[in-house]
Amino acid sequence: MSSQTKTHRRATQVDYQQFAKRRRPKPAYLRNALWAFVVGGIIALVGQLFTGWFVGAGLPPDQASGRAAVALAFIGALLTGLGVYDQIARIGGAGAAIPVTGFANSIVAPAMEFAREGYVFGMAARMFQVAGPVIVFGVSSSVVVGIIRWLVTKG
Repeated sequence: MSSQTKTHRRATQVDYQQFAKRRRPKPAYLRNALWAFVVGGIIALVGQLFTGWFVGAGLPPDQASGRAAVALAFIGALLTGLGVYDQIARIGGAGAAIPVTGFANSIVAPAMEFAREGYVFGMAARMFQVAGPVIVFGVSSSVVVGIIRWLVTKG
């Protein structure tokens, strides 16, 4: 390949990179952060309302908060099944992905997607495709933190 061809190719690549940089959409960081805050806050508010309702029904606060988490996970799974949670996540971004409702969504969505492949090799095998690494990391990091705490407090 001649030197002139290589120079022309580099110039074309540089021109294209500059063109692509000019055309690249600018993300709306502030708007996205605000929507994530609002959606995450609404999910937290609903969780707090459930906790208050369970405490009002006579449960101790620790049991009430556990049941509220289960209720939120159920609602997240139900909304995923109805196709509503995707719309919430599209607006709320990380505000919808981080709470327990997002975890339920990450389990139900792949299960629904691969259900037509059968219960074992479709739904059951793919259910933890996204959530599995989160569970493994959570358990592993809690073991490490537990060992560090045990070493620091001398048992």
